[in-house]
Amino acid sequence: MKLLKTAAVFICLTATGCSSLNHEPSSSSPSTRSAASSEKSWWPFGGKKTAPETAAKIDEAATHAWLDAYEPRLREALKDSKFTLERRDNVLIVTAPVDSSFNPDRPGMLMPTTLGPFSRVAKLVEGDSKTGVLVLGHADTSGQAPVNRQLSQERAQAVAAIFRLSGLRRDRLLLKGVGSDMPRAANDSREGRALNRRVEIVLTPQHTLMALLAQYNTPAKAGPVLAVTQTK
Repeated sequence: MKLLKTAAVFICLTATGCSSLNHEPSSSSPSTRSAASSEKSWWPFGGKKTAPETAAKIDEAATHAWLDAYEPRLREALKDSKFTLERRDNVLIVTAPVDSSFNPDRPGMLMPTTLGPFSRVAKLVEGDSKTGVLVLGHADTSGQAPVNRQLSQERAQAVAAIFRLSGLRRDRLLLKGVGSDMPRAANDSREGRALNRRVEIVLTPQHTLMALLAQYNTPAKAGPVLAVTQTK
């Protein structure tokens, strides 16, 4: 019964577009936001709306120690799920495929079966003040670009809602819908499009979160997510 109540809360949030997370000014509609999204970060929790001019320097030794300690704990949290975990340079990325994670009839709503692994990752992160989270929503190219970007943002909001409900502080959680800008595979096949429809949870040491976000806001670096080399 407790699990069903929890699932109902999460589904309610995703069904309403996670309005409690969205503090974007009304002037930034999907049509205007899509044009500026490659230059500005999308801040769902208020406060400043642009990344600082200077990014924190990365302590490579400390970051690799964090990665070594965190990776096995994440793998345990994701055991028996359809999520995957990758270690890319200075970040850990949990990937949730859209096709098995979201309701096919309501594309921004999470399936109840995904709440368990999402919640385990969220509780793991919430209990570690040294970790920051960037949630990225991705789409394929089967629709119009503004629609894809909005849909990818709604999916990122749905996942971010779980982290907020688990108690993650606002200064440790960012999200962004990148549409079809960062494919993992070619969009000319059903399999490729399925790979590109995903939500990625990027975990990084909290003090490098802003530097990681900046990478996704720089048009020159807009490419496959696999190209991440530093810690937006």
